[in-house]
Amino acid sequence: MANPRQVSEHEAQGEVDRVLHEMRRTLRVTGLDVTVRTWAGFERFLVAMWEAMGPNTETRAFESAADEVRAQAVEAAESLGRLGAWEAAVLGESQRYHVRGTLELYHYLDPKMLVFTSAVKLALQDERVGVLQPLGSAERVERGAPARMMAMEEVEERPGDARLRGLFEDIEETVGPPALPGEFRGLALWPGYLEAAWERLKPRMRTEEWARACDALLETSRRLARRLPYEVALSKERLEVLREDAELIQRVTVQSEWRLPVLVLGMATLVDDVRDLERRLPFPAEARLVPDFVVGEELR
Repeated sequence: MANPRQVSEHEAQGEVDRVLHEMRRTLRVTGLDVTVRTWAGFERFLVAMWEAMGPNTETRAFESAADEVRAQAVEAAESLGRLGAWEAAVLGESQRYHVRGTLELYHYLDPKMLVFTSAVKLALQDERVGVLQPLGSAERVERGAPARMMAMEEVEERPGDARLRGLFEDIEETVGPPALPGEFRGLALWPGYLEAAWERLKPRMRTEEWARACDALLETSRRLARRLPYEVALSKERLEVLREDAELIQRVTVQSEWRLPVLVLGMATLVDDVRDLERRLPFPAEARLVPDFVVGEELR
């Protein structure tokens, strides 16, 4: 079955463009992942989903949930041992600087997307997500990507280089649908490093220890998603009312949640391999100090 159509931030228009811009600002990143780009192919769903999830996403509770997932992934990566890809890759100092920045970006984003996707998936299965609190009552964090965060850049999903195309096909087959993860398209800007990393990462992904660590990350993500401050107003019925392809949206969401722990642990493993990167809190968030009446207006 063909992959669902993705909508990039560069081609988005109208309400999709607005939502993607707000998501990027609220998630505090320089770009969005494949899960969001795939959801963006369903405009009515994307808007409704963001209305339901947005208030949670800018809270300290959501930030802390992602931090907990990331810390758990780091502990798992450390227990599995270092890859040795960082020493094996032939890179100049400038190249190493940019690879570090790319790893930091996804190491920060992926745990957020795992908690986010777990919340959406559980809500679409009619499970209770979030607790009832007045909007604006939970502590919020500042919006916008940190100044030192690397810009999200990627090579084409179907590159002209046959060797890189073969590598992408192997990665996509190994990590599963809905599409080639942006993490590897980003690292493909340095093909030598990506080859060294994937050569060592792929066998590890097939071990029982890796599978157990991913299962534990998924369990943690779902637990934290259920405890978000605000109730998530999504459901099977809501999905049907939107008159979108409900079956396809649910399939994509389930697939994305299933493979995100693999990506979270994969990035934690690559970050651990570098040694001099911040593993648990790469981009600490500051509290957003605004008057209550401003919060109320923004959350309407």
